Amino acid sequence: MKNRVVSLILALGLLISLAACAASPKPSAIAPVTQAPATGIPALADTDANREDDQNAPPQNGGVRVFTDSVGREVELPASIERVAVSGPMAQMALIALCPEKLVGIAASFDAGAEQFVPPEYYNLPLLGQLYGSDAAINLEELAVINPQVIIDIGEPKKTVKEDLDGLSEQVGIPTVHITATLATMADAYRLLGELVGETKRAERLAQYCERVYGRGMMIASSLGEHAPTVLYCLGEDGLNVLARGAFHSELLDFMSNNIAVVDDPSARGTGNETDMEQLMLWDPDIIFFAPDVNFEEIGGDPVWQQLKAVQNGSYYRVPSGPYNWMGNPPAVNRYLGILWMPVILYPELVDYDLYEETREYYELFYHTDLTREQFDELTSGSIPGAV
Repeated sequence: MKNRVVSLILALGLLISLAACAASPKPSAIAPVTQAPATGIPALADTDANREDDQNAPPQNGGVRVFTDSVGREVELPASIERVAVSGPMAQMALIALCPEKLVGIAASFDAGAEQFVPPEYYNLPLLGQLYGSDAAINLEELAVINPQVIIDIGEPKKTVKEDLDGLSEQVGIPTVHITATLATMADAYRLLGELVGETKRAERLAQYCERVYGRGMMIASSLGEHAPTVLYCLGEDGLNVLARGAFHSELLDFMSNNIAVVDDPSARGTGNETDMEQLMLWDPDIIFFAPDVNFEEIGGDPVWQQLKAVQNGSYYRVPSGPYNWMGNPPAVNRYLGILWMPVILYPELVDYDLYEETREYYELFYHTDLTREQFDELTSGSIPGAV
Protein backbone atom coordinates (compact mmCIF):
# COMPACT_ATOMS: atom_id res chain seq x y z
CA MET A 1 0.00 0.00 0.00
CA LYS A 2 2.79 2.37 0.91
CA ASN A 3 4.53 1.65 -2.44
CA ARG A 4 1.30 2.42 -4.35
CA VAL A 5 0.99 5.84 -2.67
CA VAL A 6 4.58 6.69 -3.56
CA SER A 7 3.99 5.61 -7.17
CA LEU A 8 0.89 7.81 -7.40
CA ILE A 9 2.79 10.82 -6.05
CA LEU A 10 5.62 10.29 -8.58
CA ALA A 11 3.18 9.95 -11.46
CA LEU A 12 1.36 13.15 -10.44
CA GLY A 13 4.67 15.02 -10.29
CA LEU A 14 5.56 13.87 -13.79
CA LEU A 15 2.23 15.07 -15.20
CA ILE A 16 2.68 18.53 -13.62
CA SER A 17 6.21 18.77 -15.04
CA LEU A 18 5.03 17.85 -18.55
CA ALA A 19 2.22 20.41 -18.39
CA ALA A 20 4.62 23.17 -17.36
CA CYS A 21 6.94 22.34 -20.27
CA ALA A 22 4.06 22.45 -22.72
CA ALA A 23 2.99 25.91 -21.47
CA SER A 24 6.46 27.46 -21.81
CA PRO A 25 7.35 28.94 -25.26
CA LYS A 26 10.22 27.27 -27.03
CA PRO A 27 13.14 29.50 -28.03
CA SER A 28 13.10 30.21 -31.78
CA ALA A 29 15.95 28.89 -33.86
CA ILE A 30 15.27 31.54 -36.53
CA ALA A 31 16.86 35.00 -36.16
CA PRO A 32 14.48 37.93 -36.58
CA VAL A 33 14.42 39.36 -40.09
CA THR A 34 15.43 43.00 -40.51
CA GLN A 35 13.82 44.48 -43.61
CA ALA A 36 15.48 47.13 -45.73
CA PRO A 37 13.52 50.32 -46.34
CA ALA A 38 11.02 49.76 -49.14
CA THR A 39 12.52 52.62 -51.13
CA GLY A 40 15.52 50.45 -51.97
CA ILE A 41 17.82 53.30 -50.91
CA PRO A 42 20.85 52.26 -48.89
CA ALA A 43 20.94 53.56 -45.34
CA LEU A 44 23.70 55.87 -44.18
CA ALA A 45 26.62 54.21 -42.43
CA ASP A 46 25.69 52.71 -39.06
CA THR A 47 28.19 54.66 -36.98
CA ASP A 48 27.86 55.80 -33.38
CA ALA A 49 27.87 59.38 -34.65
CA ASN A 50 24.68 59.12 -36.66
CA ARG A 51 22.70 56.04 -35.66
CA GLU A 52 20.33 55.35 -32.82
CA ASP A 53 21.01 53.07 -29.85
CA ASP A 54 18.37 50.44 -29.13
CA GLN A 55 17.47 52.08 -25.84
CA ASN A 56 16.50 55.27 -27.70
CA ALA A 57 14.02 53.53 -29.99
CA PRO A 58 10.42 54.82 -29.89
CA PRO A 59 8.33 53.17 -27.13
CA GLN A 60 6.42 50.10 -28.18
CA ASN A 61 2.68 50.05 -27.43
CA GLY A 62 0.98 47.49 -29.59
CA GLY A 63 2.95 48.77 -32.59
CA VAL A 64 1.71 52.36 -32.30
CA ARG A 65 2.45 55.48 -30.26
CA VAL A 66 1.00 58.97 -29.87
CA PHE A 67 3.20 61.86 -30.99
CA THR A 68 2.37 65.48 -30.11
CA ASP A 69 3.51 67.81 -32.88
CA SER A 70 4.49 71.48 -32.66
CA VAL A 71 0.93 72.78 -32.98
CA GLY A 72 -0.44 70.46 -30.29
CA ARG A 73 -1.97 67.81 -32.54
CA GLU A 74 -1.83 64.32 -31.03
CA VAL A 75 -1.06 61.97 -33.89
CA GLU A 76 -1.11 58.18 -33.74
CA LEU A 77 1.99 56.81 -35.48
CA PRO A 78 3.68 53.45 -35.98
CA ALA A 79 6.20 52.75 -33.23
CA SER A 80 8.96 52.51 -35.82
CA ILE A 81 9.13 54.91 -38.79
CA GLU A 82 10.87 53.70 -41.95
CA ARG A 83 8.91 55.39 -44.78
CA VAL A 84 8.53 59.17 -44.77
CA ALA A 85 6.95 61.68 -47.17
CA VAL A 86 7.37 65.47 -46.96
CA SER A 87 4.88 68.30 -47.44
CA GLY A 88 7.30 70.79 -49.00
CA PRO A 89 10.90 71.84 -49.74
CA MET A 90 11.70 72.81 -46.13
CA ALA A 91 10.85 69.35 -44.87
CA GLN A 92 12.66 67.84 -47.84
CA MET A 93 15.85 69.67 -46.97
CA ALA A 94 15.70 68.91 -43.26
CA LEU A 95 15.06 65.20 -43.77
CA ILE A 96 17.65 64.72 -46.49
CA ALA A 97 20.08 65.67 -43.75
CA LEU A 98 18.50 63.54 -41.03
CA CYS A 99 17.13 60.37 -42.64
CA PRO A 100 17.41 60.40 -46.45
CA GLU A 101 17.19 56.61 -46.63
CA LYS A 102 13.65 56.83 -45.20
CA LEU A 103 12.32 59.28 -47.79
CA VAL A 104 9.88 57.77 -50.29
CA GLY A 105 9.73 60.91 -52.42
CA ILE A 106 10.50 64.63 -52.68
CA ALA A 107 8.26 67.68 -52.73
CA ALA A 108 10.20 69.72 -55.29
CA SER A 109 12.61 68.74 -58.04
CA PHE A 110 16.27 69.64 -57.73
CA ASP A 111 17.75 71.83 -60.42
CA ALA A 112 20.44 70.43 -62.70
CA GLY A 113 23.23 72.11 -60.74
CA ALA A 114 22.26 70.25 -57.57
CA GLU A 115 23.21 66.87 -58.99
CA GLN A 116 26.87 67.32 -58.02
CA PHE A 117 25.90 67.85 -54.36
CA VAL A 118 23.02 65.42 -53.80
CA PRO A 119 23.68 61.66 -53.99
CA PRO A 120 21.80 60.13 -56.96
CA GLU A 121 19.63 57.85 -54.83
CA TYR A 122 18.09 60.96 -53.24
CA TYR A 123 18.28 63.25 -56.28
CA ASN A 124 16.15 60.80 -58.31
CA LEU A 125 13.41 60.14 -55.74
CA PRO A 126 9.81 60.30 -57.03
CA LEU A 127 8.28 63.78 -57.18
CA LEU A 128 5.19 63.94 -54.94
CA GLY A 129 4.47 67.69 -54.92
CA GLN A 130 3.93 70.10 -52.03
CA LEU A 131 1.12 71.26 -49.79
CA TYR A 132 1.82 75.01 -49.71
CA GLY A 133 3.21 77.74 -51.98
CA SER A 134 2.67 78.86 -55.54
CA ASP A 135 3.47 75.34 -56.78
CA ALA A 136 1.17 73.61 -54.27
CA ALA A 137 -0.09 70.36 -55.76
CA ILE A 138 0.40 67.10 -53.89
CA ASN A 139 -0.06 63.98 -56.01
CA LEU A 140 -2.57 62.14 -53.82
CA GLU A 141 -2.71 59.08 -56.06
CA GLU A 142 1.07 58.66 -55.99
CA LEU A 143 1.08 59.14 -52.22
CA ALA A 144 -1.48 56.39 -51.83
CA VAL A 145 0.58 54.02 -53.99
CA ILE A 146 3.88 54.75 -52.23
CA ASN A 147 2.08 54.61 -48.85
CA PRO A 148 4.45 56.34 -46.42
CA GLN A 149 3.93 55.86 -42.69
CA VAL A 150 3.87 59.62 -42.05
CA ILE A 151 3.86 62.94 -43.94
CA ILE A 152 6.02 65.59 -42.26
CA ASP A 153 5.51 69.35 -42.58
CA ILE A 154 8.31 71.64 -41.36
CA GLY A 155 8.66 75.41 -41.08
CA GLU A 156 6.49 78.32 -40.09
CA PRO A 157 3.02 77.09 -39.10
CA LYS A 158 0.36 78.52 -41.38
CA LYS A 159 -2.82 79.80 -39.69
CA THR A 160 -4.72 76.87 -41.14
CA VAL A 161 -2.04 74.22 -40.55
CA LYS A 162 -4.18 72.05 -38.27
CA GLU A 163 -7.09 71.97 -40.69
CA ASP A 164 -4.77 71.49 -43.67
CA LEU A 165 -2.93 68.52 -42.17
CA ASP A 166 -6.07 66.93 -40.74
CA GLY A 167 -7.72 67.26 -44.15
CA LEU A 168 -4.73 65.70 -45.92
CA SER A 169 -4.73 62.77 -43.48
CA GLU A 170 -8.43 62.18 -44.12
CA GLN A 171 -7.90 62.21 -47.88
CA VAL A 172 -5.01 59.76 -48.03
CA GLY A 173 -5.34 57.88 -44.76
CA ILE A 174 -1.77 58.72 -43.73
CA PRO A 175 -0.81 60.48 -40.46
CA THR A 176 0.56 64.02 -40.81
CA VAL A 177 2.83 65.93 -38.42
CA HIS A 178 3.94 69.56 -38.24
CA ILE A 179 7.33 70.54 -36.79
CA THR A 180 7.86 74.29 -36.37
CA ALA A 181 11.33 75.46 -37.42
CA THR A 182 12.65 79.02 -37.51
CA LEU A 183 16.18 80.32 -37.86
CA ALA A 184 16.55 80.40 -34.08
CA THR A 185 14.87 77.05 -33.35
CA MET A 186 16.34 74.71 -35.97
CA ALA A 187 18.28 72.75 -33.34
CA ASP A 188 15.09 72.12 -31.36
CA ALA A 189 13.31 71.09 -34.55
CA TYR A 190 15.99 68.50 -35.32
CA ARG A 191 15.75 67.00 -31.84
CA LEU A 192 11.98 66.67 -32.18
CA LEU A 193 12.39 65.18 -35.65
CA GLY A 194 14.92 62.72 -34.25
CA GLU A 195 12.34 61.48 -31.75
CA LEU A 196 9.74 61.27 -34.49
CA VAL A 197 11.72 59.13 -36.96
CA GLY A 198 13.92 57.28 -34.46
CA GLU A 199 17.21 59.01 -35.28
CA THR A 200 18.10 60.82 -32.07
CA LYS A 201 21.88 60.48 -32.33
CA ARG A 202 22.05 61.80 -35.86
CA ALA A 203 19.56 64.54 -34.94
CA GLU A 204 21.69 65.57 -31.97
CA ARG A 205 24.76 65.94 -34.16
CA LEU A 206 22.83 68.20 -36.57
CA ALA A 207 21.30 70.14 -33.67
CA GLN A 208 24.68 70.80 -32.09
CA TYR A 209 26.04 72.08 -35.40
CA CYS A 210 23.08 74.47 -35.70
CA GLU A 211 23.54 75.70 -32.12
CA ARG A 212 27.24 76.34 -32.66
CA VAL A 213 26.77 78.27 -35.90
CA TYR A 214 23.77 80.24 -34.67
CA GLY A 215 25.47 81.10 -31.38
CA ARG A 216 28.54 82.42 -33.15
CA GLY A 217 26.37 84.41 -35.55
CA MET A 218 24.50 85.93 -32.62
CA MET A 219 27.74 87.00 -30.96
CA ILE A 220 28.93 88.67 -34.16
CA ALA A 221 25.63 90.40 -34.92
CA SER A 222 25.02 91.62 -31.37
CA SER A 223 28.48 93.17 -31.10
CA LEU A 224 27.76 95.61 -33.93
CA GLY A 225 24.51 97.24 -32.87
CA GLU A 226 23.80 100.41 -34.84
CA HIS A 227 27.20 100.26 -36.52
CA ALA A 228 26.19 97.47 -38.89
CA PRO A 229 26.30 98.47 -42.57
CA THR A 230 22.97 99.00 -44.33
CA VAL A 231 21.98 96.15 -46.62
CA LEU A 232 19.43 95.22 -49.28
CA TYR A 233 18.70 91.80 -50.72
CA CYS A 234 17.51 92.20 -54.30
CA LEU A 235 15.87 89.39 -56.21
CA GLY A 236 13.78 88.70 -59.27
CA GLU A 237 15.03 88.71 -62.85
CA ASP A 238 15.53 92.49 -62.88
CA GLY A 239 16.63 92.69 -59.22
CA LEU A 240 13.83 95.07 -58.29
CA ASN A 241 12.19 92.93 -55.61
CA VAL A 242 13.46 93.05 -52.03
CA LEU A 243 13.12 90.97 -48.91
CA ALA A 244 11.50 93.42 -46.51
CA ARG A 245 12.37 93.65 -42.84
CA GLY A 246 10.07 91.57 -40.67
CA ALA A 247 9.08 88.98 -43.27
CA PHE A 248 9.60 85.30 -42.48
CA HIS A 249 11.86 84.97 -45.51
CA SER A 250 14.05 87.83 -44.28
CA GLU A 251 14.85 86.24 -40.89
CA LEU A 252 18.50 85.69 -41.81
CA LEU A 253 18.93 89.15 -43.35
CA ASP A 254 17.37 90.85 -40.33
CA PHE A 255 19.43 88.73 -37.93
CA MET A 256 22.84 89.30 -39.48
CA SER A 257 22.56 92.81 -40.96
CA ASN A 258 20.83 96.18 -40.93
CA ASN A 259 18.13 95.45 -43.50
CA ILE A 260 16.83 98.86 -44.60
CA ALA A 261 13.99 97.53 -46.79
CA VAL A 262 11.16 98.76 -44.56
CA VAL A 263 7.70 98.55 -46.12
CA ASP A 264 4.14 98.72 -44.82
CA ASP A 265 3.22 95.15 -45.74
CA PRO A 266 6.16 92.71 -45.88
CA SER A 267 5.41 89.91 -48.30
CA ALA A 268 5.07 86.37 -46.96
CA ARG A 269 6.32 85.01 -50.28
CA GLY A 270 9.90 84.12 -51.10
CA THR A 271 9.76 86.46 -54.09
CA GLY A 272 9.70 89.45 -51.71
CA ASN A 273 8.13 92.87 -52.23
CA GLU A 274 8.08 94.59 -55.59
CA THR A 275 9.79 97.97 -55.70
CA ASP A 276 11.55 100.19 -58.27
CA MET A 277 14.90 101.82 -58.87
CA GLU A 278 13.72 105.14 -57.45
CA GLN A 279 13.03 103.45 -54.10
CA LEU A 280 16.35 101.60 -54.21
CA MET A 281 18.12 104.94 -54.68
CA LEU A 282 16.26 106.40 -51.70
CA TRP A 283 17.44 103.50 -49.56
CA ASP A 284 20.94 103.59 -51.17
CA PRO A 285 22.46 100.78 -49.05
CA ASP A 286 26.12 100.25 -48.23
CA ILE A 287 25.97 96.67 -49.51
CA ILE A 288 23.65 94.81 -51.87
CA PHE A 289 23.15 91.06 -52.04
CA PHE A 290 21.72 89.74 -55.29
CA ALA A 291 19.74 86.51 -55.52
CA PRO A 292 21.05 83.80 -57.86
CA ASP A 293 18.26 84.51 -60.39
CA VAL A 294 19.43 88.11 -60.99
CA ASN A 295 21.56 88.75 -64.08
CA PHE A 296 24.53 89.53 -61.85
CA GLU A 297 27.18 89.92 -64.56
CA GLU A 298 25.41 92.95 -66.06
CA ILE A 299 24.94 94.91 -62.81
CA GLY A 300 28.38 96.54 -62.72
CA GLY A 301 28.16 97.90 -66.26
CA ASP A 302 24.57 99.10 -66.03
CA PRO A 303 24.42 102.93 -65.75
CA VAL A 304 21.14 102.76 -63.82
CA TRP A 305 22.56 100.45 -61.15
CA GLN A 306 25.71 102.56 -61.10
CA GLN A 307 23.72 105.30 -59.40
CA LEU A 308 23.79 103.25 -56.18
CA LYS A 309 26.86 103.69 -53.99
CA ALA A 310 27.12 99.94 -53.31
CA VAL A 311 27.57 99.30 -57.03
CA GLN A 312 29.90 102.29 -57.45
CA ASN A 313 32.09 100.95 -54.64
CA GLY A 314 31.98 97.33 -55.79
CA SER A 315 30.16 96.36 -52.60
CA TYR A 316 27.63 94.04 -54.19
CA TYR A 317 27.66 90.25 -54.13
CA ARG A 318 25.83 87.27 -55.52
CA VAL A 319 24.28 84.91 -52.95
CA PRO A 320 25.81 81.43 -53.32
CA SER A 321 23.43 78.68 -54.35
CA GLY A 322 23.92 74.93 -54.61
CA PRO A 323 21.96 72.82 -54.13
CA TYR A 324 19.99 75.54 -52.31
CA ASN A 325 20.22 79.32 -51.94
CA TRP A 326 22.38 80.19 -48.89
CA MET A 327 20.09 83.12 -48.01
CA GLY A 328 16.92 81.03 -48.04
CA ASN A 329 14.15 80.24 -50.53
CA PRO A 330 13.20 77.94 -49.03
CA PRO A 331 13.94 79.54 -45.65
CA ALA A 332 15.22 76.35 -44.06
CA VAL A 333 18.43 75.00 -42.57
CA ASN A 334 20.33 76.19 -45.67
CA ARG A 335 20.34 79.64 -44.03
CA TYR A 336 23.00 78.46 -41.61
CA LEU A 337 25.40 78.69 -44.55
CA GLY A 338 24.30 82.32 -44.79
CA ILE A 339 25.19 82.83 -41.11
CA LEU A 340 28.69 81.62 -41.98
CA TRP A 341 29.03 83.53 -45.25
CA MET A 342 27.53 86.97 -44.51
CA PRO A 343 30.05 87.99 -41.80
CA VAL A 344 32.91 87.40 -44.26
CA ILE A 345 31.49 90.33 -46.24
CA LEU A 346 29.89 92.45 -43.54
CA TYR A 347 32.28 91.99 -40.57
CA PRO A 348 35.51 90.39 -41.83
CA GLU A 349 37.44 91.63 -38.82
CA LEU A 350 35.24 89.45 -36.57
CA VAL A 351 35.59 86.25 -38.59
CA ASP A 352 37.92 83.77 -36.89
CA TYR A 353 37.03 80.69 -38.95
CA ASP A 354 37.84 79.27 -42.37
CA LEU A 355 34.73 79.61 -44.53
CA TYR A 356 35.67 76.69 -46.77
CA GLU A 357 36.22 74.31 -43.85
CA GLU A 358 32.95 75.35 -42.21
CA THR A 359 31.09 74.97 -45.50
CA ARG A 360 32.67 71.58 -46.16
CA GLU A 361 31.46 70.36 -42.77
CA TYR A 362 27.94 71.56 -43.55
CA TYR A 363 27.87 69.74 -46.90
CA GLU A 364 29.08 66.54 -45.28
CA LEU A 365 26.48 66.72 -42.50
CA PHE A 366 23.46 67.98 -44.41
CA TYR A 367 24.03 66.75 -47.98
CA HIS A 368 26.21 63.67 -47.34
CA THR A 369 28.79 64.80 -49.86
CA ASP A 370 32.45 65.80 -49.75
CA LEU A 371 32.71 69.40 -50.96
CA THR A 372 35.96 69.97 -52.84
CA ARG A 373 37.85 73.24 -52.86
CA GLU A 374 37.08 73.62 -56.56
CA GLN A 375 33.36 73.25 -55.92
CA PHE A 376 33.54 75.79 -53.10
CA ASP A 377 35.35 78.29 -55.32
CA GLU A 378 32.67 77.88 -57.99
CA LEU A 379 29.88 78.25 -55.44
CA THR A 380 31.33 81.49 -54.07
CA SER A 381 32.27 83.10 -57.39
CA GLY A 382 31.08 86.70 -57.12
CA SER A 383 30.06 86.03 -53.53
CA ILE A 384 33.08 87.02 -51.46
CA PRO A 385 35.63 89.82 -51.86
CA GLY A 386 38.28 88.80 -54.34
CA ALA A 387 36.28 85.88 -55.79
CA VAL A 388 35.56 86.19 -59.50
